[in-house]
Amino acid sequence: MKNLSIKDWAEDDRPREKLLSKGIQALSDAELIAILIGSGNREMSAVELSKHILSNFANDLNLVAKKTVKELTAFKGIGEAKAISILAALELGKRRDSSVVNEQKKINCSKDIFDLMNEKFRDLPYEEFWVIYLNRSNKIIEKIKMSQGGISGTVVDIRLVLKNAVENLASSIILSHNHPSGQIKASQQDIDLTQKLKKASLYFDISVLDHVIVADNQYFSFVDEGWL
Repeated sequence: MKNLSIKDWAEDDRPREKLLSKGIQALSDAELIAILIGSGNREMSAVELSKHILSNFANDLNLVAKKTVKELTAFKGIGEAKAISILAALELGKRRDSSVVNEQKKINCSKDIFDLMNEKFRDLPYEEFWVIYLNRSNKIIEKIKMSQGGISGTVVDIRLVLKNAVENLASSIILSHNHPSGQIKASQQDIDLTQKLKKASLYFDISVLDHVIVADNQYFSFVDEGWL
């Protein structure tokens, strides 16, 4: 038997009508995605297709956000435009979270660093290395992405890190990067780089306050572990 289209459903079961009558919080993740894609395929309604997509990623929106347009268009009924709409919506949600976090301008502990950087690193399939530049009150002057690499590492130019510190009149810096592998502990390369930056910064009377590694919504702090 052919599946009913959303237009044939009871009004309360239609995502758009449900949103208008009950509010957006009443909608499931699949219903929200169904609104984005607008239609399904010959076998599935938009909601059923959305449920099918989510079930393939353990019903985890974070996993969906990590997929590419090509991976999403593998689902029958999802063309390039629909895939782009899904990824764009998830990215907007991520940026909204980031804008709230960034209202905090002062760094007091490693958790503050994690809260600031986690949204930057979420869903990334490759490593990025960022430096946060602070004034004497530990307030953020600027945060800059210094490098972007592959799955297992990235190259950081110490000269550029310190050049930006001098130009921004920073009193201290905080290092942060992600581990896409999910491995939270610092590698020997991470340790060596931290020590090199710490020694080089001393010549400019700049302190390295911490190095925080982020992986799968967890973090590793050099300071908390007594490594810095």
